[in-house]
Amino acid sequence: MTTSDVARNDWYPVAIDNLLTNGQSEVVVLMQEELTISRGNDGVIKVTAQDGRPCPVAINYGHVWSSIGQPDHALFDIPEAHEDGRRMVDCGPVRVKASPLRVVENFLDIAHFPFVHTDILGAEPHTEVEPYKVEIRDTVDEVWATRVRFFQPQAAKSAEEGQMTDYMYRVPAPCTSILYKTCPPRPGSWDVIALFVRPISEDLCDAYAWMALYDETSKQSDLVQFQQMIFLQDRSILENQIPRLLPLDPKMEVPTRADTTSIAYRRWLKRKGMTYGAQLVAR
Repeated sequence: MTTSDVARNDWYPVAIDNLLTNGQSEVVVLMQEELTISRGNDGVIKVTAQDGRPCPVAINYGHVWSSIGQPDHALFDIPEAHEDGRRMVDCGPVRVKASPLRVVENFLDIAHFPFVHTDILGAEPHTEVEPYKVEIRDTVDEVWATRVRFFQPQAAKSAEEGQMTDYMYRVPAPCTSILYKTCPPRPGSWDVIALFVRPISEDLCDAYAWMALYDETSKQSDLVQFQQMIFLQDRSILENQIPRLLPLDPKMEVPTRADTTSIAYRRWLKRKGMTYGAQLVAR
């Protein structure tokens, strides 16, 4: 098994910031290597590898980020996280027995909404995925899907009735996906829902959901529960996909028009040389 330099030298979530208290430490696994995350009595967070070497640390979006390599780039920016009036919601990790790349790809798929998230994110007979735009933006090295529209019975916890929902999807890093969607209580604005994935191994990961919302009525616990309910519905599907790793050979799985974002994501991964969690040829 080969761990690509692209995978080793990227940023990954290793802890939730506000759950680490002074003097506390915990151990997590990143790409089969144990890391110790500790917050000193002075509040400073350090991440240490098994061999004792210090690992890079970044604190943002309610999470502690680190790497087993040496990232040559800063953590991606989510401008909405700095806007006044938004509620930041850390939903905590969910363990998934699947490739981290499979988890991100599933997050990009809207065609499954009526069948997996029935009467919440989708419902029959509203199953058609309208044509939308997908591009790899070379200037920022990200995958974007725009002009995405889909009918949803309950687009958000705060939604009171079904509506056509506008979406944008952004992939700023191989193991991160960000969704921008219609904000029911604030027309003209976007709710932001992100999925930060930490690979434990090539076919096991922890997925952290995080949200930046305009919602003045819902309880924090209800927002977390709603998002976790959605993701747990996905988990059973993800854990039964074959092959377990994400195929990068276009001949291995037959795409449909609804898979345009997935096709671009896989092409982007292959171009970057991101092979950790991927299957390159049929077995």
